[in-house]
Amino acid sequence: MKILITGGAGFVGSSLALSLKSNYPQYEIFVLDNLKRKGSELNVARLTKAGIQFVHGDIRNKEDFDPIPPVDTLIEASAEPSVLAGLTGTPDYLMNTNLFGTVNCLNFALKSKANVIFLSTSRVYPIKTIETLNFDEYDTRFVLSDTQPVPGVSSKGIAENFPLDGARSLYGTTKLASELIIQEYNEFFGLKTVINRCGVITGPWQMGKVDQGVMVLWIAKHYFEQQLAYIGYGGTGKQTRDMLHIADLYRLIDWELHNIDQVNGEILNAGGGNESSASLQELTKICQEVTGKTIPINSVAENRAADIRLYITDNTKVTKLTGWKPELGIKEIVSDIAQWLDENRAALEPILK
Repeated sequence: MKILITGGAGFVGSSLALSLKSNYPQYEIFVLDNLKRKGSELNVARLTKAGIQFVHGDIRNKEDFDPIPPVDTLIEASAEPSVLAGLTGTPDYLMNTNLFGTVNCLNFALKSKANVIFLSTSRVYPIKTIETLNFDEYDTRFVLSDTQPVPGVSSKGIAENFPLDGARSLYGTTKLASELIIQEYNEFFGLKTVINRCGVITGPWQMGKVDQGVMVLWIAKHYFEQQLAYIGYGGTGKQTRDMLHIADLYRLIDWELHNIDQVNGEILNAGGGNESSASLQELTKICQEVTGKTIPINSVAENRAADIRLYITDNTKVTKLTGWKPELGIKEIVSDIAQWLDENRAALEPILK
């Protein structure tokens, strides 16, 4: 099998590529990446050492696909992933990468007669609708209620039939627009496709920032003994997310790669669910336990643009169709990332500190 992973030197793309090559050494794997994300250059040596073919290119340029031979499957893991991208300054890079880049990927797949596995985002769901959901406030977190004003949400989380009307950030909009185009290619050109709306993905080799990769950022700030802040929602740190370890996402992608006919044309929510969720306040406590360090955490009551109080993934559909569900919880995720920081401190300190 020949596989192309776009965004393949990024956190998600490189992790998937390395896991696939480890489990299927006979597979020929190509990764395409423009190395824009700080830290992605560290992955090139890891990929090359594993026998994965790195192509320095940009999905915005269709000619950058030319050195790559026809493949059997394209895994689209490239993106400008910041929720805040485009909200200040020009949105051109965001639009050209997340939307027009997807079109170039689809056209390459069509030419190759390749299947497409697309990594989308939970950010396709509108902010204002999420913010008006019924919730309970507990001592350390916000929790979704079972009784809700809209369909597609319960105490289990947000499902695929959650309403899509409304603004969601330019990042979420470009991913949703890509989803719509993928559905057209599936219906009218016969491309076999599956769309995964992922929640917060995390794990070793994620170069965490304030606006994307908050889990690694939180752990790294504890590890390097720096300062953090609870921002928004009264500054209490009760805003809550589910977290999906990259190893759990890999198991889903592996299944889809080899069973595409069973999920062809489907849109699937994939996240940590309630079982692997934490508020910032709870995450802080776990970071203290794992790293043995306590750091100052400021409190900022005002909300940031495009932020949401809580998001939990309802995995009911994906579990029913594939049998997949996440296995790694928050404590295991934090411990895994802390160990990675220990083992690679010299290389990571200039990036994450």
